[in-house]
Amino acid sequence: MSAAAGFHHVYVPAEAPGRPTLLLLHGTGADEHDLLGLGRALAPGAALLSPRGKVSENGLNRWFRRLREGVYDTEDVIARSGELVGFVESAVAEYGLDPRGVVAAGFSNGANIAAATLLLHPGALAGAALFAAAAPLQDREPPMADLSGTPVFLGAGRIDPMTTIEEARLLTRQLRERGADVTLQEHGGGHELPIPVLDAARRWLAGSGLGGSAPAAPDGPAAEGTGRGTG
Repeated sequence: MSAAAGFHHVYVPAEAPGRPTLLLLHGTGADEHDLLGLGRALAPGAALLSPRGKVSENGLNRWFRRLREGVYDTEDVIARSGELVGFVESAVAEYGLDPRGVVAAGFSNGANIAAATLLLHPGALAGAALFAAAAPLQDREPPMADLSGTPVFLGAGRIDPMTTIEEARLLTRQLRERGADVTLQEHGGGHELPIPVLDAARRWLAGSGLGGSAPAAPDGPAAEGTGRGTG
């Protein structure tokens, strides 16, 4: 069984050549269907690759274990990020995707595993849009890695009780120290994805060089609070 087949996942092909592949990573308690609308809003016409986290916490899907609320099992973070890279590599081969065009888009716990993948596996992702993300290794300093020029967008709420703004700023520092080109978009809300932040992320992606030639964004509101869950 391939690594891709080992994950419950949804794959939606791109609507036109040259569009990126969005790796959609849900928050706690969601599944592989939860962020498809976000993917379509963020990069219309892009391929969508949306797996389900393999960890269960009281019946809720997650990407890695927690020791308790707000305290991550960092060894599991490290192991699960490697597992996710294996999934991406297998899916790239199975679906004939460009490995240089895989861009993560994650919310909360999904954003955290994407951040871990950036820090621990440089080159596995072309870039990432991270919403309500924290530093995935917490107080442990990540290994030095070359993320030179890797575009990363972070959306973070200044009154987020689950993923504090200090954690988002720590992640921003860690990424920048390793050469990533980070755009931090703070907002006045909490653990959510406000429409203005999604709009900013869409503009960031279009201007980052990651998005290819994009069709116009679809009409209609984005889902505020998309992705559910906690870090």
